[in-house]
Amino acid sequence: MATTLFFLLFFTPFLYSATAPNHNAPQDLVRSSCINASYPSLCLRTLSSYSGPTGTPRDLAQAAVKVSLARARKASTYLKTSVTGKSKRERAALSDCVEQMAESVDELSKTLSELKHLRGETFEFQMSNARTWVSAALTYEDTCVDGFEGVDREVKDDVKKKITNVAMVTSNALYMIRRLDESGGLNR
Repeated sequence: MATTLFFLLFFTPFLYSATAPNHNAPQDLVRSSCINASYPSLCLRTLSSYSGPTGTPRDLAQAAVKVSLARARKASTYLKTSVTGKSKRERAALSDCVEQMAESVDELSKTLSELKHLRGETFEFQMSNARTWVSAALTYEDTCVDGFEGVDREVKDDVKKKITNVAMVTSNALYMIRRLDESGGLNR
């Protein structure tokens, strides 16, 4: 009896800890996934604070695209409502940038929809689409910034700051999509 009691008192905590669910698993996946992202600290900050699911590579890819999409929409709204071009050149660059950000939002929206409807028989094709669309979104974002060459420095710096942040989270989203693709969609 004393031996049984000793066994229970001594080994029960170890048995429980070995079988207890790991509530830190999603955060561990975020950390291990963000280590090699293009912008690891930004990745960790945005995905650790993300309020939706982040427990699988698919969840992380969707979360990263949602973060990118939200920031692209916010930047687009900012460009439409808060930045005014003084010269004809600035107004043209701004107009082009607004168009390019709309295209970026469209590409990211298509990507999110594709990630929400992954199927085993079309997984490779869908992942190819997602990579292509996010790459296109990045190109639109870069082109937007490039269009401000030769304009007022204050306007250029303001736009560049906003769009560069969007491009950084979009780059991280592309990385998460590549990770999902490499995993073969396990735990989709």
